[in-house]
Amino acid sequence: MLRLVYGSCLAASLAAASLSCQAETTAQAMPETMQMLKTAIEIPTEEGKAQVPVLARYLAQQLESAGFAASDIQIIPIGETAALVARYHGKGHGKPILLSAHMDVVTARPADWVRDPFKLTEENGYLYGRGTADMKTSLVTLVETLMRLKREGFVPARDLILVASGDEETAMATTRELASRYHDAAFLLNGDSGGGVYGADGKPLAYEIQAAEKSYADFLLTVTSAGGHSSEPTPDNAIYNLATALKHIQGYAFPVESSSITRTSLKALGARTPGPLGEAMKQFAAHPDDAAAAATLSADRAYVGKIRTTCVATELNGGHALNALPQRATANINCRIFPGESIASVQATLTRVINDPKVSISIQPPTPVESPASPIPAKVMNAVAATLHQRFPGLEVIPGMDAGASDSMYFRRAGVPCFGVNPLFAKAGDSFAHGLNEKLLASEVPGALDFWHGVLTRLAR
Repeated sequence: MLRLVYGSCLAASLAAASLSCQAETTAQAMPETMQMLKTAIEIPTEEGKAQVPVLARYLAQQLESAGFAASDIQIIPIGETAALVARYHGKGHGKPILLSAHMDVVTARPADWVRDPFKLTEENGYLYGRGTADMKTSLVTLVETLMRLKREGFVPARDLILVASGDEETAMATTRELASRYHDAAFLLNGDSGGGVYGADGKPLAYEIQAAEKSYADFLLTVTSAGGHSSEPTPDNAIYNLATALKHIQGYAFPVESSSITRTSLKALGARTPGPLGEAMKQFAAHPDDAAAAATLSADRAYVGKIRTTCVATELNGGHALNALPQRATANINCRIFPGESIASVQATLTRVINDPKVSISIQPPTPVESPASPIPAKVMNAVAATLHQRFPGLEVIPGMDAGASDSMYFRRAGVPCFGVNPLFAKAGDSFAHGLNEKLLASEVPGALDFWHGVLTRLAR
């Protein structure tokens, strides 16, 4: 029945451009949204399965069904993956607004999960599945909103361009291609960064617009040795040497850092966070050199990345036979680098901390990049705040820095101001994005639809 209503709305807008269709409600959009999300979760867009193009074609079909011309939708194949671009034509008043999302997800092994990661499951008020939090819900609700606006007959003042990448979680080749093609834009809204924070009691604490993000770099540690028969062990063992290097990295903490963005964010969150953590936030915001406050924040997985560069081992490989001494051992060290700190300086620090000439350190491809912060203009801040205040009156909207990296870094490097406006709220550490049993509060789906509709109509008028 919803399809018939939507079809009538589209027909009316085509028949008489001067007459606009009645605006759809979020409740009306929910059945279609949940079906799209179910389908998106079931398409395993993890690396190596060549399924991102399948999802891109599915989303393209949905956009066409809502009135987008096929000529305004493009799928850009790159290797086994692809990017999706959809242009929503406006009146031509200024440069376009880019809408960024990604279609791929981190690999999930079904045997390790309690529920099938590639099946959308709702239990106890949560939606479970790979991509529910990162970031198929945000992607689907954004696509649904563009469809909804098209059916309503909305004409933006400037073009809106969806730029959905296909390998944000890995090589970011599609991201680089999109940034090279679509860098002449007013600004970019990224649904994969920023977002709202709930307290332990489930009440909203604040909403962050991502204005800066850490750089991302992978370093490969390599140790080689002569090898030999396992019955004749020697002190020069590649695996043991690598293990020692890894223990040195594990025991090292990069210096504490802060910026006006992170201090503003922690001050606002601290005022609404009870207990020692909230006190530490407020104290650190006022006195970034306070070692006790920094230690409390560093002990919390949700905030350790907000106050320093972090490096952690993520992959390990060594040896070539069960009965032979190892000739080679390697480990990947993933670093999230605080803005303003160079990648070269992090590599130099790792070399110093390991302090072993037997361990070589090289940068893994693709070549990492550093991206500048994006000061948030009043019109973006006001549009986000006005939209959120309809759901949470008086909620504070603040600039923030993401501890992770996103597609925005390549667009920022290309000169496009980028603002992370993830429509979802979550408790700190509750979503398990990239981890086992990823989940999202089911109540966030209608909230996301309201968010995108409100923000886009306010910014694009």
